[in-house]
Amino acid sequence: MKKSIIALATVLTVLCSANNIQANTAKLESGTTEIVDASQLQSVYDAYFTVKDALIKSDSKLTSAKAKDLLTAITAVKMDKLKSNEHTVWMKVVKKLTADAKSISATTDLKKQRETFKSLSKSTYDLIKVSSPEQPIYKQYCPMADADWLSKEKAVKNPYYGSSMLTCGNVVETIK
Repeated sequence: MKKSIIALATVLTVLCSANNIQANTAKLESGTTEIVDASQLQSVYDAYFTVKDALIKSDSKLTSAKAKDLLTAITAVKMDKLKSNEHTVWMKVVKKLTADAKSISATTDLKKQRETFKSLSKSTYDLIKVSSPEQPIYKQYCPMADADWLSKEKAVKNPYYGSSMLTCGNVVETIK
């Protein structure tokens, strides 16, 4: 009888331990997926911000080069690693994001780059709105250009007019 009880207790202990290990492994795997998901789009966001910064400097050659980096980041996104809501928006904006990045990279006409950046900013906004950015992102608006852009900094630095109207605009939304 004692041997049966000990055997039963041992079997139950082993089963509970195996179940606990399996549950912890599932938690660990889902945690890892979250990190991968965030980094999938973070490289796109980071590249977008470098394009914006080049436009602030009114450097059309640098803007073109940074748009090529953005294009590389866009094509590197693995859609199967995105969260469901990010994937849905990604499918809606990826063609426009790609076309805008190609357009900006293909020209050194600052006026054309800035015009295309309006659309690029809209698509990036739609995408960042559904993801969880690593830090607060500020949607800013310039009434003179009648256009929005995204920034990591709260201070306004206008990519549509560069140094001629660097601080024209205001923060209209904070995305967290």
